[in-house]
Amino acid sequence: MFANTKAFSGFAVDDVERAREFYGETLGLETSEEHGLITLHLAGDRGTLVYPKPDHTPATYTILNFPVDDIEAAVDELTGRGVSFERYEGADQDERGIFRGEGPYIAWFKDPAGNILSVLQER
Repeated sequence: MFANTKAFSGFAVDDVERAREFYGETLGLETSEEHGLITLHLAGDRGTLVYPKPDHTPATYTILNFPVDDIEAAVDELTGRGVSFERYEGADQDERGIFRGEGPYIAWFKDPAGNILSVLQER
């Protein structure tokens, strides 16, 4: 039934304009806005809808992962753009906030609405 549909994902924020600035300007993603909603135009030709929710509660899990070739360079670039990286108790993270345990190297950060995002590098 859905095998050939162009499914897309979405997530809520508490302030669409702050989200547009963060995703468009800070992260450098292509965005568009229509009817008070933002679409993030990510690789793979699948838009991700960002919609306002007045009683928004941030996701407690990673909503978007951005694969990168060089996680140190990505973390440094984002830090230079004002992004702060999360530190989680019990996680083996270095001084930049990069987790280097099992799986990919990963560093988490939040959007202005408190939703969790990450950059990750496959080994």
